[in-house]
Amino acid sequence: MALARLEQDPAGAGRFGPAVPPPCRHRPCALGVDEAGRGPVLGPMVYGICYCPVERLQELEALGVADSKTLSEAERERRFALLEAASDFVGWALHVLPPDLISACMQQRAKYNLNELSQDTAVGLILNELSQDTAVGLIQFALDSGVQVAEVFVDTVGPAEKYEVKLRQRFPGLGVTVRPKADGLFPVVSAASICAKVARDRAVKHWKFVEDLGDIDRDYGSGYPNDPKTKEWLRRNLEPVFGFPQLVRFSWGTARELLQRGGVPVKVVRGGGPGADEDPEEDPAAPSSLLSYFARTPPRRPPHRFFYERSLRPLAEL
Repeated sequence: MALARLEQDPAGAGRFGPAVPPPCRHRPCALGVDEAGRGPVLGPMVYGICYCPVERLQELEALGVADSKTLSEAERERRFALLEAASDFVGWALHVLPPDLISACMQQRAKYNLNELSQDTAVGLILNELSQDTAVGLIQFALDSGVQVAEVFVDTVGPAEKYEVKLRQRFPGLGVTVRPKADGLFPVVSAASICAKVARDRAVKHWKFVEDLGDIDRDYGSGYPNDPKTKEWLRRNLEPVFGFPQLVRFSWGTARELLQRGGVPVKVVRGGGPGADEDPEEDPAAPSSLLSYFARTPPRRPPHRFFYERSLRPLAEL
C-alpha cells in the first residue's frame, strides 16, 4: 500500500505518493490541496494533493469524496480505498511535517515583533507561511512528476486573496482558486482532504516512540489541546528537563504551560562577575532545580533517551 512508508516511519518527513496515472501525464488536470492536523498538540501535520483529468472530475465526485471532517474514520478509510482503487485516473501525494519540525519552525527567531503581536498570533502567522510553502512544494512536485496541471484549487484558513495572488505569481501558467472551506466546495480538494486526514490518523496510530515510556501509553485522546484526555497524557509523560516525547509539538500553548509548571527552572548566569559561582538562595516552595536531576537518588522514571543514545550513565553506576 502507498501509505506503508508512513506507517513504517511515522516521524519521517518529506513528500511521497504513488505513481502518476498515465492519463494525468497527457490530459489537462485539476489538482486540489488541503491539510490535516493544523490544530492538534500531538502528531504531524500532513499536506495532501489529489489530481485527475478535468474531463473526469464527475467520476471522482461519484466516488463519494467529501470534506474529511464530516466523515467518520471508517468512512474516510473506505473512501480512501476507493481513491486507491481508481489509480488508473486519480493520483495523490503527501508531504508530512513531523511535530519536531513544526516546533523548530515555531520556536525559531521570529520575523514578527512579539511585543506588538500576541505569541499565539505570531505562531499562527509562521504556521501559515510554513503551510503555504508546503503547498507550493507539493504543486511543484506534481509538475516535476509529469502531471499536466491546468487548474489548482486550494483550501486556506488565512486571507484567500493574498494567497491566491502568491500562487498565481509562482505558477503563472495555471488557473488558481483559493477559498476557505474549499474541501466542501470542490471534489478534488475533498479528495485531498481525505488523503491527508487518513495519512495523519495512521501516522499517529502507528507512532513509534523512541522514548522509554514503559508500557507504551497511547491513551492520548484526540490530540487536540482542549481534550482532557490529551492534557492528562501530556501531564503523565512530561519529563522535567527534556520535556515531552517526540510526538508532542512543544510550541503549542498547552505544552508550554505544562512545561512552565512542571519542568525544572533553568537559570542562565552571564559572565563571571562576583557571585557568579554562588548558589542562589533556595525557595522551599520552588520546583526542583536542574542540578537535582543529576542527584544520586533513584530516578522517578527510566533515563531519557538523551542519555542512552549517547551511552551515558550516572557515575555511581560505573
